Amino acid sequence: MVTESSTSLQKSSVWSTFFSTFITIFLAEMGDKTQLATLLLSAQSQSPWIVFLGAGTALIATSLVGVLLGRYLAKVLSPRTLDIAAGALLMVIAVLLLGDVVQL
Repeated sequence: MVTESSTSLQKSSVWSTFFSTFITIFLAEMGDKTQLATLLLSAQSQSPWIVFLGAGTALIATSLVGVLLGRYLAKVLSPRTLDIAAGALLMVIAVLLLGDVVQL
């Protein structure tokens, strides 16, 4: 039996997940290559709304791939394995970025 308080908690959890995801992705995307490319495309094309629709569709598509891959990996791998893999991947990326900086 679903009570009113459990329904309220589920709605709160959904909105909490939504807003934390929105804020995280919004902040991560600010000033990145995608935003700069969109800015340049908009300036060159003289069709900012078409650029907006194309960029928005592309971001939705890449997010869908990420969500579907994440859902699949969550079913196949344990949370601990996912944490270790994510940490290892971030360490590899950090080392590669540091290598680029040192070469300059």
